[in-house]
Amino acid sequence: MRSNSGRGLQPNVLGTFDTIVMAVAGSAPAYSLAATTAVLVASVGLAAPAALLYCAIPMLGIVLAYGRLGRLDANAGAAYSWVGRTLHPALGFLSGWALVVSATIFMVAGSLPAGAMTLALFDTGLATNTGLALLVGGGWFLIMLLVVLGGARLTVRAQLLLSGVELTLLLLFVLAALAHHGSAVAFDWSWLGFGHFDGASGFASGALVAAFYYWGWDVTSNLSEETRNSRRTAGLAALVGMGVVFLLFEAFTIAVNVILTEDQIMAGSANVLGILGEAIWPGIGGKLLIVAVMLSTVATLETTLIQVTRSLFAMGRDRTMPSALGRVHRRWNTPWVAIAAVGTVAFGLLAAASALGSVTEILSDAVTAISLQIAVYYGLAGIAAVVAYRKVMFRSAGDFFLGVLWPLFGALFMFWIFYESLGELTATAIAIGVGGLAAGLVPMFWYWHKGSSYYRPAKLDAAARMPDDHHDPYTSYAPYAPYAPYSDAATADRSDRTGESLSTDF
Repeated sequence: MRSNSGRGLQPNVLGTFDTIVMAVAGSAPAYSLAATTAVLVASVGLAAPAALLYCAIPMLGIVLAYGRLGRLDANAGAAYSWVGRTLHPALGFLSGWALVVSATIFMVAGSLPAGAMTLALFDTGLATNTGLALLVGGGWFLIMLLVVLGGARLTVRAQLLLSGVELTLLLLFVLAALAHHGSAVAFDWSWLGFGHFDGASGFASGALVAAFYYWGWDVTSNLSEETRNSRRTAGLAALVGMGVVFLLFEAFTIAVNVILTEDQIMAGSANVLGILGEAIWPGIGGKLLIVAVMLSTVATLETTLIQVTRSLFAMGRDRTMPSALGRVHRRWNTPWVAIAAVGTVAFGLLAAASALGSVTEILSDAVTAISLQIAVYYGLAGIAAVVAYRKVMFRSAGDFFLGVLWPLFGALFMFWIFYESLGELTATAIAIGVGGLAAGLVPMFWYWHKGSSYYRPAKLDAAARMPDDHHDPYTSYAPYAPYAPYSDAATADRSDRTGESLSTDF
């Protein structure tokens, strides 16, 4: 893959452990619990643990889909590339656009709690001041912007520190919650069943919010061009990361149900973990969990910046967005134009958010809007895996179940919760979520009309890359060649006709 500057991202920077850390940080366990628990409880009440459980099962199908697609095409654009090469380039572009829009919205949804939690360390009353929280959060965002600009190696070193402290604190409080004797309500296994959901639409709205909890593990795919042995590592790291955050989400959600009343949860809003920590360990517990949330929020700001800037880099490289976005810094090997563009837009949104309302209102609408976009691009990726592996799905039970059936179930589930939850969401959330997706039609048609070779892709087909006598769909085949942008129009046309391999930058 060639950027218009002739330079690519720096290869072989990240190892397996580094990538697992990025997957966990991407899902941001402490931040997700703090920002989303009140929203989830408001949607489904005591069924919050069930919503997380039943969303995790289809989400795992999407994780499997990403892993298998990444073995065929290691691309910083991830679903943007895969969906375009299997289903249709227009759907591929919208997949990438959905990630770009959701990640950009998250700059507000993430910076706001980062600022609020920082202020809460000094004075809990200041945490509800939206303007001040945005100002402090904007400072954290700027720091992470500079870290991401400094390269993947610096990024992962920052993650090791931030996520290491966060996970240590969370595990400490999981153990403390088990030893806690007081309770608002006794634990009941029915919390993991379907009895507490208000019908299909209630279940869908809860699952949609739960999807936001898990969102972020796919950063491993956006880092694939910078990862050693990425065709195996990215998928493995996503699976491990998903397992870690699932256990943490369930443990803390059950603890919240047991220890806090619904009124306490609603009143706590984005500071619900602080209230939980104070209940478990009076005097210092609340402060410690506030530190965990702050570190988690800052860490996930970093991983989200990686996702959106790598996606924009791939789009610029393919000339489906301004080609300048595909430029790579000569010293740091990072897409500096994409980073600068995202930073500019994000600071504009942060300024606008100060007039939108309270911390709770902004977070609630942002979470549901982002969740709609997540459902779209995860669902399309699941279908893309089915199409890419359809000709080899009967080679083994594993190929059929893990490669086709589970990803298909995950994709259909994502589309179902998108449709079913629309009637339960606020007009603001729908306008941001669906309107943000629709806005992508403008650049899509513009660059399609300009003749981007992305819209003439080499098809992604596992059968074409696998020897007939080999039953492992993950090894012993040559990687797909990227399709755009090529060094000249003749090369692009030749590749589109023949599917020849072209050299890559990684």
